[in-house]
Amino acid sequence: MSNVRQFQHSETEYSTDDVETTDDERTSTHEEQHACPECGGNLEVDEARGETVCRDCGLVVEEDEIDRGPEWRAFDSAEKDEKSRVGAPTTNMMHDKGLSTNIGWQDKDAYGNQLSNNQRRRMSRLRTWNERFRTTDHQERNLKQALGEIERMASALGLPENVRETASVIYRQALEKDMLPGRSIEGIATASLHAAARMANVPRSIDEVARVSRVDEETFERAYRYTVRELSLEIEPADPAEYLPRFASDLGVSDETEREARELLETAKRANVHSGKSPVGLAAAAIYAAGLLTNADLTQKRVSEVTDMSEVTIRNRYQELLSAREDAHGFGDGRSETTA
Repeated sequence: MSNVRQFQHSETEYSTDDVETTDDERTSTHEEQHACPECGGNLEVDEARGETVCRDCGLVVEEDEIDRGPEWRAFDSAEKDEKSRVGAPTTNMMHDKGLSTNIGWQDKDAYGNQLSNNQRRRMSRLRTWNERFRTTDHQERNLKQALGEIERMASALGLPENVRETASVIYRQALEKDMLPGRSIEGIATASLHAAARMANVPRSIDEVARVSRVDEETFERAYRYTVRELSLEIEPADPAEYLPRFASDLGVSDETEREARELLETAKRANVHSGKSPVGLAAAAIYAAGLLTNADLTQKRVSEVTDMSEVTIRNRYQELLSAREDAHGFGDGRSETTA
């Protein structure tokens, strides 16, 4: 019995000495890291410049350091507690604003190993119940479906995140004002996305939006007018120039052609040619007319395919644009109006 106690005691002494040695090594390493490699002086961190410099000789030991502190400032403890946060920021693009817990779809543990069959079945049941508990009533289920639809359409149309966020806010306002009874969720969701795109100056034509929507064009237009009227959304008429960058990129035209198309539209606005006409048609016609003026390889058929406008519309509108240009400058372009 005494031998056992003696062995345990000696083992304890050995482990203690080992810990003391390790602590000494860590202390010496820590001191080396805070000593100047040139003169051995003390180092100081300049947070304003993101540098670590020596107080004695001025040697810059490290530069371009990462600021791991918060991006906000607080002047007292109460303000610090109010501004501090943990986790991802909230978002209106999720029905619960991203505050709930999600269970990943991959059947792997924290080390990347595959789960066993029993664990996979258990995780599948947990995912099912987690989805059921995330929505507590019909209003949350409605919101979840609509926001998923907005995300799907925005992704298909290539709209940025700020447009998706605005569309989610518009739909939430419609839901709060009880505008959904008698109307489809998809219709109001499509109208919200179209209104958000117009407000962010990245509009999409009605044909483009209707193509990715689950409702027909007539239902979509009716829902859009109803949403704008009931929510009193301040949406200005679409500017044809807002469609030019996208059309020019899809057609692969030069900057000179795009600049000429923009000048044609500005001249048409001053002459009031754009009144009562489709902005998409005017933008398509401006691109085609600018291609003629800059000798770009553009045909009416190609422009029609990219912009979803008929060749007849492009032909009529581009002639109006060129006529307005001639009237403004007092000269003709010397080109025939033969269609390509």
